[in-house]
Amino acid sequence: MDPCVIQMTGSGNLPSVLDVHVNISGRSSAPGKMKGRKARWTVRPSDLSNRTFNPIRAIVDNMKVKPNPNKTMIALSIGDPTVFGNLPTDPEITQALKDALDSGKYNGYAPAIGYLSSREEIASYYHCPKAPLEAKDVILTNGCSQAIDLCLAVLANPGQNILVPRPGFCLYRSLAESMGIEVKLYNLLPEKSWEVDLKQLESLIDEKTACLVVNNPSNPCGSVFSKSHLRKILAVAARQCIPILADEIYGDMVFSDSKFEPLATLSSNVPILSCGGLAKRWLVPGWRLGWILIHDRRDIFGNEIRDGLVRLSQRILGPCTIVQGALKNILRRTPQEFYHNTLSFLKSNADLCYGALAAIPGLRPVHPSGAMYLMVGIEMEHFPEFENDVEFTERLVAEQSVHCLPATCFEYPSFFRVVITVPEVMILEACSRIQEFCEQHYHCAEGSQEECDK
Repeated sequence: MDPCVIQMTGSGNLPSVLDVHVNISGRSSAPGKMKGRKARWTVRPSDLSNRTFNPIRAIVDNMKVKPNPNKTMIALSIGDPTVFGNLPTDPEITQALKDALDSGKYNGYAPAIGYLSSREEIASYYHCPKAPLEAKDVILTNGCSQAIDLCLAVLANPGQNILVPRPGFCLYRSLAESMGIEVKLYNLLPEKSWEVDLKQLESLIDEKTACLVVNNPSNPCGSVFSKSHLRKILAVAARQCIPILADEIYGDMVFSDSKFEPLATLSSNVPILSCGGLAKRWLVPGWRLGWILIHDRRDIFGNEIRDGLVRLSQRILGPCTIVQGALKNILRRTPQEFYHNTLSFLKSNADLCYGALAAIPGLRPVHPSGAMYLMVGIEMEHFPEFENDVEFTERLVAEQSVHCLPATCFEYPSFFRVVITVPEVMILEACSRIQEFCEQHYHCAEGSQEECDK
């Protein structure tokens, strides 16, 4: 029996005829050119998988130390606010999900970019005169991570580069390099509450720069940029004609002495893709609902970037439909008291942690203004038995059962990051143990004995 031949209309670089040889009779029907091929298993991982690298996993998984068995482990390393159970989401949020499930309306497929009604809710929630939004400006995603992934994929090609903060969230590098995109690191300055080194940032831009990533409020720094500083960043982007990917997953998670300014409200000239989600502000990271807000008032992105985001979102079938169904009530019914209580708790923990660590010789914490983190500098010259921040944090686990992430994970050695979402009693106990650890290992630097004697 002859093999079946399926005729197809050719497009692009695809062949115009696809030969599908179906061996029905049992006789070999392979094309002649295959006869000389020696069959053997040669299954290898793809280049994409080989280029994918998570520095946190690489560093943490290689830490072979065991915690002190006489002390309960305190993990100040996990950026999940739900881990310890002290920060539950609001009952209105869980009820919204139950109602959506019980309605039976959200069990099927939704459009890849999300239900129109859900996108309308997001557009209405974030709309303001200085940064207007409609449903067509919203793409719903499988968490903020996928939002970032789609934005990088639509803005940059292999061989181009993106500008990423240092210290910064390691996912930017992991995603970009897996796509063959070069990462250039611009510096944040701890002595200026982690503001951007604007001169150094602009010096990195070349003809292959595809976008600038701005993370505000910051993970891992807990910093919040002022309006004036954001305008200076926007001025660089406008001058160099570089679009911005604004990672604003911690938007509005700022303490009472600071104010969050959505980047898109400060410029009508620079096209911005703003990424956000339910994970952190609503304390439901496992629900995996994020979004991209397209701000393009001068039509620089035009239809091409919008259409590109739609096509990329169609590679999977969008975020969980039940959470999309709950979105309206989540946004409309969550009481302000819930947001206020969460931020009050985080600020209290931040103040406690900063105060305790600032009093320890050899440590230089930088006071946070938002998000869920605090960065602590290590004066390595006073801890000569440790080669770097990785060794410092390894020994902290081994001796005190306190786990903090070494800031090498964020491209910023000689610091470590503290997560401030844990219960207050654990923060105080952890700081006490860190103090004990530092007192045991602190040495006066050469030539500074007089200062130590004080």
